[in-house]
Amino acid sequence: MTTNNVFTSEVLTYNDSLRYFALSLTHHTEDAEDLLQETLLKAFTYKDKFEENTNLKAWLFTIMKNIFINNYRKQAKVKTIFDGSKDLFYLNIPEGKKNFDPDSRLNFKEINHMMHSLGEEYRVPLSMYVEGYKYKEIADEMKLPIGTVKSRIFLARRQMMEKVEA
Repeated sequence: MTTNNVFTSEVLTYNDSLRYFALSLTHHTEDAEDLLQETLLKAFTYKDKFEENTNLKAWLFTIMKNIFINNYRKQAKVKTIFDGSKDLFYLNIPEGKKNFDPDSRLNFKEINHMMHSLGEEYRVPLSMYVEGYKYKEIADEMKLPIGTVKSRIFLARRQMMEKVEA
């Protein structure tokens, strides 16, 4: 067998594992198939970058994970709308919901008010997260462990949800 055939057959032995991983990332069968196809295409296109005697499965899974992350980031940028309000929040609005109806359960003013009613230890990390900061950036800025930042954002969301449900 030629080197190309060996590489192809080895890659295809991981087809089922890759499909399962793609489904766990996308939670949608068609998107998972697209992700699998894109991963295989990239693997075959860049097979010369693969170093022999290394873990092929890990290499393929890394390609898939990176494609998924890059696609997610592209979609997030496309769906992000800049809000020109005083606080300069970025609003992620699902397509088809660009015009808000006045009967919405909550409007942005109410959400903003709820957020500002939180204690500072919860409001600041949540505000920074909403503005697009990563957990690590928030942790560095606030000089807190990343776990504390994640916990405070979670608790802030929970507090806001309790106010909504009340």
